[in-house]
Amino acid sequence: MTSLSAPYTVEFPFDRTVGPKVGTFLAGLREARLFGVRAPGGRVLCPAVEFDPETAEETGELVELAGEGTVVSWTWVSTREGDPLPHDFAWALVAIDGTDGSFFHAVDVGGDPGRMSTGMRVRVRWREVRVGEIGDIGCFEPVPV
Repeated sequence: MTSLSAPYTVEFPFDRTVGPKVGTFLAGLREARLFGVRAPGGRVLCPAVEFDPETAEETGELVELAGEGTVVSWTWVSTREGDPLPHDFAWALVAIDGTDGSFFHAVDVGGDPGRMSTGMRVRVRWREVRVGEIGDIGCFEPVPV
């Protein structure tokens, strides 16, 4: 089997102020708590946003989430400087339980791509020292069966 590779950079090279919902989401991360936000029509979005990406309406109440979900899609990558894990891992879209949409983050299966699969159950692994940023979620890891 031939393997394809391409350089990539995951970054958001801009600064922005946060509103009350994103601010609470980030403060929750510092406390090892995961929040979503209720959108018009009842959907719950995570990460929390101030405005519904589909309707542009203001979102509503914050909803605390358990921090577990299901891998929807993933790709395996070789680790490089600045990545969240010291060994090869998957970038994945994780559907957090009780939410609509998916959350982009790293999944750690110990460097073994054979342990990674679509549909697998994962949970948040919190960093030991948290400061109120998305990196406070060190990665997702498989839920023991």
